[in-house]
Amino acid sequence: MIPIKTPEEIRIMTKGGKILARIVRELGKRAKPGRTTQELEELAERLILESGGQCSFKGYDGFPACLCASVNQVIVHAPPSTRKLEEGDIVSLDLGLLYKGFHTDMARTFGVGRVSPAAQKLMRVTRQALDVALQEVRPGKHFGDVEWATQDYVESQGFNVVRQLCGHGIGRELHEDPQILNYGKKGTGPELVEGMVFCIEPMVTAKDWKLKLSPDGFGYETVDGSLCCHFEDMVLVTPNGHQILTK
Repeated sequence: MIPIKTPEEIRIMTKGGKILARIVRELGKRAKPGRTTQELEELAERLILESGGQCSFKGYDGFPACLCASVNQVIVHAPPSTRKLEEGDIVSLDLGLLYKGFHTDMARTFGVGRVSPAAQKLMRVTRQALDVALQEVRPGKHFGDVEWATQDYVESQGFNVVRQLCGHGIGRELHEDPQILNYGKKGTGPELVEGMVFCIEPMVTAKDWKLKLSPDGFGYETVDGSLCCHFEDMVLVTPNGHQILTK
């Protein structure tokens, strides 16, 4: 069953989403050559605690950190480390905030210094895939419409969407119904209803979409070692369309 949020719950999640977006934006400014992802983790945790919130990810299924910091061929769920970011890397920063009993979640991929044209295109297409998917979010549409739009756009640009991972509902729990795939068919799945809140998160690979578990036991990376990219926003279904809560 997909929870419908009350006006008060929406108010809390809207405030939490704004706080989270501000923190992720600050982290992106610090994703520079020579910095470690552990430094970004320390900043993320400090900013979350200063905001009056808590880390959604820390301790979730044993995850050891607040921030997922996934570099190059790693697409999601990588714990921060002492690895220094290098010129030309791309890094996905995925962060969750628990604020007044409700979770918020978002991700952005940042280029580290000057990145290659191929990496720039991959990031641009993934960002645009999120925008294309969001255009399908309004009452009366189906989750399959959102999923199809993501896949259709990404594949039209010569890239692939991940099949093994997906977006999700969110609220009192970090992961709620429904699961939102990055591929699908129009008109399928549950109908979108006012008051639903969920995370849409295109995960795009430059080549093959198949993933494997990283050696750290948490991250997922491309089997063929190709670049990958991840963007995520938390969105509310409104009477006439949608509102992005992580802005």
